[in-house]
Amino acid sequence: MFELLSAGYKTERGFMKKGEIYEGIIEKVEFPNKGFVWVDDQKVIVKNGIPGQKVRFMINKKRSGRAEGRLLEVLEKSPLETREPACQEFPACGGCMYQTMSYEAQKEMKERQVRELLDGAVRESLAKIGKNGDGTKEAEAAEHLYHWDGIYGSPIEFGYRNKMEFSFGDEYKDGPLSLGLHKKGSTYDILNTDDCKLVHPDMTKILVCVREFFLERNASFYKKLQHVGYLRHLLLRRGVTSGEILVHVVTTTQEEYDLEPLKDQLLALPLEGKIVGIMHILNDSLSDVVQSDETKILYGKDYFYEELLGLKFKISTFSFFQPNSLAAEILYSKVREYVGDTRDKVVFDLYSGTGTIAQLAASVASEVIGVEIVEDAVKAARENAARNGISNCRFIAGDVLKVLDEVPEKPDMIILDPPRDGVHPKALPKILAYGVDQIVYISCKVTSLVRDLPAFYEAGYQMTNACAVDQFCQGVHVETVVLLSQQKPDDTIEIDLDLDELDATSAELKATYQEIKDYVLKEFGLKVSSLYISQVKRKCGIEVGENYNLPKSENARVPQCPKEKEEAIKAALEYFAMI
Repeated sequence: MFELLSAGYKTERGFMKKGEIYEGIIEKVEFPNKGFVWVDDQKVIVKNGIPGQKVRFMINKKRSGRAEGRLLEVLEKSPLETREPACQEFPACGGCMYQTMSYEAQKEMKERQVRELLDGAVRESLAKIGKNGDGTKEAEAAEHLYHWDGIYGSPIEFGYRNKMEFSFGDEYKDGPLSLGLHKKGSTYDILNTDDCKLVHPDMTKILVCVREFFLERNASFYKKLQHVGYLRHLLLRRGVTSGEILVHVVTTTQEEYDLEPLKDQLLALPLEGKIVGIMHILNDSLSDVVQSDETKILYGKDYFYEELLGLKFKISTFSFFQPNSLAAEILYSKVREYVGDTRDKVVFDLYSGTGTIAQLAASVASEVIGVEIVEDAVKAARENAARNGISNCRFIAGDVLKVLDEVPEKPDMIILDPPRDGVHPKALPKILAYGVDQIVYISCKVTSLVRDLPAFYEAGYQMTNACAVDQFCQGVHVETVVLLSQQKPDDTIEIDLDLDELDATSAELKATYQEIKDYVLKEFGLKVSSLYISQVKRKCGIEVGENYNLPKSENARVPQCPKEKEEAIKAALEYFAMI
């Protein structure tokens, strides 16, 4: 049917070439929105579709043995599309993908996507460390080596977003000013999304008011290629529980307008909630992101309050907060469940945002230390903790990569909630070096999580529990939470033995295993096992019991002492004059 050559793909009609148009059925969609269509047995990636749709697409990429196509048209609906779209801009708008699917079908698809990725990562991780990596039936059943706790949906399907960034532009080249979301697959075309169902109607009323104000004044929008123009973004934040609203108009300094009339018009709108702050953010950077060179408060304040799980949080313009407040309560409840009993423990909350998770863990912890790179978020976190009467939380502003080198405390448990790209590859070894018993990893991009998983397995961790929480109804993303625990293989003998049970030598009598453990913990901040101590003793020529810490079965895998811990144990042996 076809032949794969370096020049391209050969189908019944010849080699696939860029610009050629094909038709086919999307057989499957992988996270986040990668659909697969087969053309004469050749797989082509087509994004932004739904499984079961018959689509027309154009080949736009062809490299390294793979082809990608751009969706042009849906020829036939998928059997999964059982309802009419709620938004009049669907499917042109890139904000939603799945609103013609029932919410149950959306959750089922996302659950399958996450589980397939996690299962594959577990298999890869086990193979990498040499456990069940030989293609056996046990290896293929790697998904059974952790407990899947299911997917949890958002309490509400629509109007759930507490933050939205709208862009100024035009719907077509040289068209009138528009304000809304990007057209699907387009970098430049901006749709007027006056009917967006992801946000509360209050936000829609504000959007229309702002757009009409600048249309009347014939204001220009910022053109990214030429770097000219005035209007850039409209950033809105609204507390779901409080109804408090922040309005941010983001512009360059290339033009100047009196915004007092806009402020008056906004405050006169008939809203369900209440505008508590109106800001004019000046941004002359070349990159197309919302950032501030200078922020002018036109009205009120630059923060609002939101309540989650009985705690009150101050949210500022740029501080991170989960976009779906009601689903965030479910997410944090699962995190709290996975964290378990933190009584008398030191907990590190890395990438801590406004300190939500840290404060939830603080109630039964000795101390919680949060690290966050956004200074405004750290400031808000400190205020939030004080407001909620929590005194055992400390928040540090800085990059996790650098801060870990400066913090003298050693954690008993670590919570990771990194940005979309995951944990910084240079920070991950530092995190693993702590050797804590448990790590809870929260991921808003599961592909980043599965990229990091093999490193955890190599460090002796195993994913014991996992679940998904859907904060992004109608969209392609989903949150994933996993519990990683230090492996305690069933195929090894219990390692905490009394000296009376061992064939002790004169060298061993100089220090017990517990004394060595205590020394290593005190001097190096590392927890080591009796197994690791016995391994290092053997390397140093110290006799240990003949059968001490041998595995039960001949082929069992025995964890090997990491280099860092080996050096610490050797230092202890020298201290006790055993070597």
